[in-house]
Amino acid sequence: MLNLRMYINGEWRDSTSKGTQDVINPSNGEVFAKATSGNSEDAKVAIEIARRTFDSGIWSEMPNSERALYLFKIADKIEEKREELLRLETFDNGKTLRESGYDVSDAAACFRYYAGLITKPDGQTYNVPGPVQAMVVQEPIGVCGLIVPWNHPLLMSAWKIAPALAAGNTIVFKPSEMTPVTATKLFEIIEEVGIPDGVVNLVMGPGREVGNEIATNPLVDKISLIGGTNTGRHIMRAAAENITNISLELGGKSPNIIFSDANFEAAIDYALYGIYFGTGQVCSAGSRILVEESIYQQFVEKFVERAKKIRVGAGDNPNTEMGPLVSQEHMESVLDYIKIGQQEGASLVCGGYRVEKDGLEKGYFVAPTVFTDVTSEMRIVQEEIFGPVAVIQSFRDEQEAIYLANNTKYGLAGSVFTNDGAKALRVIKKIRAGITYVNTYHLGFVEAPWGGYKQSGIGRGLGTFGLQEFQETKQININLQVEPIGWFEN
Repeated sequence: MLNLRMYINGEWRDSTSKGTQDVINPSNGEVFAKATSGNSEDAKVAIEIARRTFDSGIWSEMPNSERALYLFKIADKIEEKREELLRLETFDNGKTLRESGYDVSDAAACFRYYAGLITKPDGQTYNVPGPVQAMVVQEPIGVCGLIVPWNHPLLMSAWKIAPALAAGNTIVFKPSEMTPVTATKLFEIIEEVGIPDGVVNLVMGPGREVGNEIATNPLVDKISLIGGTNTGRHIMRAAAENITNISLELGGKSPNIIFSDANFEAAIDYALYGIYFGTGQVCSAGSRILVEESIYQQFVEKFVERAKKIRVGAGDNPNTEMGPLVSQEHMESVLDYIKIGQQEGASLVCGGYRVEKDGLEKGYFVAPTVFTDVTSEMRIVQEEIFGPVAVIQSFRDEQEAIYLANNTKYGLAGSVFTNDGAKALRVIKKIRAGITYVNTYHLGFVEAPWGGYKQSGIGRGLGTFGLQEFQETKQININLQVEPIGWFEN
């Protein structure tokens, strides 16, 4: 049994309330770890320490080349502990070993990328009128409150921590209370490489306590969240009092447009991957599949045939292709959406039930599910289900495809499958989404920005944009000819 504690000012601590929370393995419903459950007082202490540490300059004024060395060491340690981390990620979240392996590799790559980025030239100089040298420099923003969800616990921790540290900030980090294990292991690595005390602080606990304190505390300079849209709304309201800088990467209901001239087998394969990768618990999942009328029936038949063959099982079984949902509560939410779809009149043509055979009875498994005969007004088309539920809708022409694709409050991701290059570019440019694909899905690179339009968020993570989210931009003007200006005559 793992026992997880908070990490504040270089010390491992229990909550002041002494409360704990069970961490459940979604594959079997069993407790495999206990985590201390922090509260607002714990978060307040961590924030105050992060403030003092930032103001001391021990990290914020350290040369970039020295900070980079710490980040390179973290990347190396993640790779050294790869096997341990990927197994813990699978027990923590339920995802397959293959998916966990990708996340571990990408987490290491994220730290290595930002370590390299901050050693490169930055800033700008301007040729301006008069004897003046004008320049712009980037500075750390200060104390950063980082909040991540449960679907990619380790990777999304890296997405936030790496650029925030690279920029010279101090952090107060809150993982999901459901999946705190690999985040805690990451902090063990951070301690091991010797980052100064107080720079990184881990506070576990519920959002109503820890998250709310981070969002409302005036000592916090930046709040960066990956989470649901409702959580994002709460963070915006809470941060408004102090006008705290925020970045929000929120939900999605992303369209996957299949034209009749697409490579049919490739489109089927990527459409399956787009929705069932990660058991559909991916913000950018291609959950709305839009198919041109002339191939609609053929597509549905083949897609359903393939979906029924997906091997559902425990994440640590190497034969498993799709694991469980993260918790019983979330499983029940997904099953409720399936009932809603049936009540709305959609045709349930695949799945739609909890998988309770072959030793999976105690886990939170839902079969790959497909709805057809859907309309845009249905809740299963408009709302993020965050599970293995695809809706397949037909369209007549390019214009209707674009209209249907954009007809939700979200704008995170979208894709187009066609062999017509001009059509692909025309359509993808009209999709109101921040992450788009042509003849592929679920690509993501630490070098490229991540974020969405509309209610899918504010700001961009990853790439150079991700570093800028954790920096302030300062203009400096230097007078090269110091003498009285003579503005006033006397």
